Amino acid sequence: MKTITIQLDSHSYDIGIGEGLLSGIGAACKAVGLAGVAAVVSNPTVAPLYADQVVSSLQEAGFTPVTIEIPDGEEYKTSATLNGVYDRLIEAGLDRRSFIVALGGGVVGDLAGFAAATFLRGIPFVQVPTTLLAQVDSSVGGKTGIDHPLGKNLIGAFYQPHLVLADVSTLKTLSDRHYRAGLAEVIKYGVVLDAELFTLLETKIDGLLKRDPQLLGRVIARCCEIKAWVVEQDEREGGLRAVLNYGHTLGHAFETLSGYRDLVHGEAVAIGMIQAAVLSQREGYCTTSDVERITTLIQLLGLPTEAPVVSVEDLVRSLAKDKKNRSGTLQFICNQGIGSYAFHQFTPAQLAEACCSGR
Repeated sequence: MKTITIQLDSHSYDIGIGEGLLSGIGAACKAVGLAGVAAVVSNPTVAPLYADQVVSSLQEAGFTPVTIEIPDGEEYKTSATLNGVYDRLIEAGLDRRSFIVALGGGVVGDLAGFAAATFLRGIPFVQVPTTLLAQVDSSVGGKTGIDHPLGKNLIGAFYQPHLVLADVSTLKTLSDRHYRAGLAEVIKYGVVLDAELFTLLETKIDGLLKRDPQLLGRVIARCCEIKAWVVEQDEREGGLRAVLNYGHTLGHAFETLSGYRDLVHGEAVAIGMIQAAVLSQREGYCTTSDVERITTLIQLLGLPTEAPVVSVEDLVRSLAKDKKNRSGTLQFICNQGIGSYAFHQFTPAQLAEACCSGR
């Protein structure tokens, strides 16, 4: 297992990355001082595959596990689902010594983490991400929350886990669509923060598509190292951490306008990155060659490249509700070449018009 530590003033924790880690989750939770009832939150896709193994490990370590299933899909990352989790936590008798284990992808991690942040004014939780997207991004850094019909992730809290265990073995059972969607978040790190990682991805297309475990372990670890460094500098997204939103401003808008059904998150981010690269080139931050490299890598990894057809008016309304909106202006992340970034200010109208005029 490779271990990466996030050092924060308030709370530090380890990210464990390797194969076969689920069987040791009980011992790992005990090692970080957790105790009592462990509520394992998962969904009907992941729970049949891995919940029994996690529950057995927790029992062997002396915990009292209970399982809570939530529906699978971004459209269920809502207040109604969250209230259902609260009901189960209360029924199971969790107290402030208890903890939550988020076993699943980004939706499970975000919602279970927000439940942990708010139940009894905060109980510990552990992230056990089972999708590539969650292993490289959403499980690390303490962003938790739910969606609102008017926008993605508008309700939430910064709340750090006690531990993250990323078992690469779980990626073997991930659907092709969701695996490729996770690769979009990997590309993001390379485009704005690590040119060497981007080049590695370009040269290892076959290994990535074949889910080579050694390559994946290396790539996931590098993404987590980058995110750990960013979060250590800026835990609550006051400045630098906003760079991790590359491709997300427009991506979130496309997700929202599709009702969280037509595009999964990573697909929307892939489209958003291409739009961001085109805008970066227009503003003089990168070259046409850079845009072509980004677009080609996204295409070769089987991700969508065409933005959905939306009206300028709808896009403006969605962008205006983005949580990064400050006094009517969005801080948009551009790629400066490949491997670096720049911030550029757009109003929602300017961004929407620039995006839609590029069709």
